[in-house]
Amino acid sequence: MRVDVVLLAGGLLAVLVAALSDRLRRLPLSEPLLGLAVGVVLGPAVTGVVDLPPLTEDSAWLHTACRLLLALSVVAVALRYPLRDVRSSVRPVTLLLLVAMPAMALVTAGLSALVLGAGLGAALLLGAALSPTDPVLASSVVTGRPAESDLPARDRQVLSLESGANDGLALPLVLVALAVAGPLGAGAAAVEAVWQVVGAVVAGGAAGWAGGRALQAGERHGQTSAGAVALYTAVLAFAVLGLSGLVHVDGVLAVFVAGLTFAGAVGATERRADVPVDEAVTRFLVLPLFVGLGAVLPWAAWTELGWRGPVLAGAVLLLRRLPVVLLLRRPLGLRRPDAAYLGWFGPVGVSAVFYLTLEAERLAVDPVVLAAGSLVVAASTLVHGMTAAPGRVLYRRAARAS
Repeated sequence: MRVDVVLLAGGLLAVLVAALSDRLRRLPLSEPLLGLAVGVVLGPAVTGVVDLPPLTEDSAWLHTACRLLLALSVVAVALRYPLRDVRSSVRPVTLLLLVAMPAMALVTAGLSALVLGAGLGAALLLGAALSPTDPVLASSVVTGRPAESDLPARDRQVLSLESGANDGLALPLVLVALAVAGPLGAGAAAVEAVWQVVGAVVAGGAAGWAGGRALQAGERHGQTSAGAVALYTAVLAFAVLGLSGLVHVDGVLAVFVAGLTFAGAVGATERRADVPVDEAVTRFLVLPLFVGLGAVLPWAAWTELGWRGPVLAGAVLLLRRLPVVLLLRRPLGLRRPDAAYLGWFGPVGVSAVFYLTLEAERLAVDPVVLAAGSLVVAASTLVHGMTAAPGRVLYRRAARAS
């Protein structure tokens, strides 16, 4: 019954989003924000139509849902751009992954310790989980006709590729935090991190190449429709995710690598699945997940945080990413307006929920971690959803003036 209501609400929202089309992207409103708001209304905080336990008490189903959605989202990112364009963004994306993301984790951990008074382990768990830029929320910022007309292609590409890659590469940071907060030793954490990342690259690369070659073989024996190719890439993403779970490697990273190698294997002329998959994930499949998330937000745990919760959320949104990207502006090759835009629009969303719930599964974490982390996710969904359209306008004016 409760799941049926969530699915129905997500489907009705999808009808609304389809009717509004790109007009929605010009409003201070995003698809995830719509879903979150409807979930809050349906949840126990308002009407109680969907009476699910808060995520601080039961997060297993949400972890699985986030894992599946992230797989579809990162494969869509990988298929969004030709490989020749990806190569041109290697330097800025690498800097964002290897320098900015650890810095964001440390900033968030420091803010958690300062504002919440959290211990080292809890602060690091929060910092690691909230460090990746979310590909689902980022896609709503960089895709669609309004974004394509207002934002440079390079900015959209860098943010997309960063959000696709750092979801998987945040796992080593999470393992370090688990080593500090729990019984996992430093040596064991290092071995697992290397295996998870290297194994994901190998498994994802092999699966993507094989999937691309199989599609080419099918093309030689008969034309494959664009819709069939779109479903094929989605099923391939799920297959890679399943393989990763069986061999215990980073599934999200493996799917992203599989998407890149699949795109290289099939060639530019046959990359027809990116638009349908991208549109489905960023505009429609995201809706039921955020409806469900809104219904299980831990309001009682947020109340226990008191003033510290909103202060932490505001501080993380302002200080976690923007100052870091501004400091890296010259190495990234960005003008000041571009650095400000990319620094602000590094949303915290599905990937953060994925890692927060992963930490809860691996370790009996302090409930404050899930409560504070989910509050930051909700705040980011609200603030970034409302500022996406006005932010594009401000960027356009600043870029013209510079």
